[in-house]
Amino acid sequence: MIKFPIQTPEKFGFKPVRRRKTTGTSKPGQLNLFTGGKLVKLNQLSAFEEALLMDEQGDVKAKELYQKAILEGDSIADAYCNLGIIESEAKNFGKAIDCFTLSLKEEPRHFESHYNLANLYAEIGNFPLAKVHYQTSIEIEPEFPNSHFNLGLTLAMNKEIENAILSLMNYRKRAAPEERGHADELISTLTHTITN
Repeated sequence: MIKFPIQTPEKFGFKPVRRRKTTGTSKPGQLNLFTGGKLVKLNQLSAFEEALLMDEQGDVKAKELYQKAILEGDSIADAYCNLGIIESEAKNFGKAIDCFTLSLKEEPRHFESHYNLANLYAEIGNFPLAKVHYQTSIEIEPEFPNSHFNLGLTLAMNKEIENAILSLMNYRKRAAPEERGHADELISTLTHTITN
């Protein structure tokens, strides 16, 4: 059994889609909503953009607006992803998994959906599926440190200690110096379990 330090660090949480990225494909991309800093009235925003603003304000209307965006074909993968986070936070895990899966059906390399689905699987204790989606998120965005940290925790829970240490070391390479403390403690603890 792996004994973590007294204060076991929690995994990093969900990563919502906060702005659209330009993809250069024929599918609707993700645009930066705030480039140029001009004010736009809500009635001039797309359903997804309006949902995003409502979501950032914690307004319950966001869920309805994400569903409207999906029906209108507006940033479907992003809308499903953010809807999945809302469902996860409400502990509607089945619905959340469905939303993330529908996002991936729309856009198989949707980074945030893979990362968030991995977090959800880790939260409900399905570590093998969490591992797969963390690894996929790392393939898509290798420099995002939280994926490496959460993968390390997942691998530790799977008793894959050596790979967990490697993943935590990858996190350390990408994280800011002040954010490396928990990883250092875990690496030390896991290394100690190998030598005993």
